[in-house]
Amino acid sequence: MPQNIALIERVMTAAPVVPVLVIEDPAKAVPMAEALVRGGLPSIEITLRTPRALEAIKLVADNVEGAIPGAGTVLDQAQYEAAVAAGSQFIVSPGATTKLLDIAEQSDVPLLPGAATSSEVMALLERGYERLKFFPAEQAGGASYLKSLSSPLAAAKFCPTGGVSLEKAPGYLSLPNVLCVGGSWIADAKAIAAEDWTGIEERARAAAALSA
Repeated sequence: MPQNIALIERVMTAAPVVPVLVIEDPAKAVPMAEALVRGGLPSIEITLRTPRALEAIKLVADNVEGAIPGAGTVLDQAQYEAAVAAGSQFIVSPGATTKLLDIAEQSDVPLLPGAATSSEVMALLERGYERLKFFPAEQAGGASYLKSLSSPLAAAKFCPTGGVSLEKAPGYLSLPNVLCVGGSWIADAKAIAAEDWTGIEERARAAAALSA
C-alpha cells in the first residue's frame, strides 16, 4: 500500500520540531527521551548511526510514556525490520529507493522518505508518498528553495532536516508546505554525553513553542 499519510502526519504534527538524535550509550536514552517529552517534543528520531541505536529505541519504546520513537538513517530491509522490531513507530530515510519503498509498503510502520529535488518529489508523489523529509535542507537550498516547490508540488508536505537550527526553524515553519522541522540542536551528542537533561528539556520547550 502507499504511504499511510494519517499515521506519519500524526508524527509530524505532534510538535513543530522532531529531535534528530545520535545516541552512543543506550543507558542515556530513557532520561533523554523523558526530558524531550516533558519539554513538549514527543516524536523522537533516533538515527541508526551508532552500534547500539536499536537498543536505545527499544528502551524508549518500552519505558517512556508519551514518546513516539522512530528510527532515522534507515537504508535497507534489514534495518527497517530491525527498527520496527525494536518498537519504532515511524521510519525515516535520507532518500528513497525502489527497494526501500517496496519494504515500507509491506509494513504497518510508516516511512518518511527523503527528497531533495523536484524530480525526487514527483517520483514519490507518483508512488503515493505525500509526506516527505527535505534533506539535506540547508545544503539543498534552504527555505527559499523549499518555498519554490510549494505551488507546483502542492500535495507534498515536508519535514526539513539538515542544518536546521532554532534560529532557522521559523523560516521553514512559516512555509505552506512544511509541517515540522527536524533538528539535532535540542539534544546534541555533547548534551547527551553530559547528561544535561535540564538543558535538553529547556531547549525542547523553546522548540515546542515555535509555530508550525
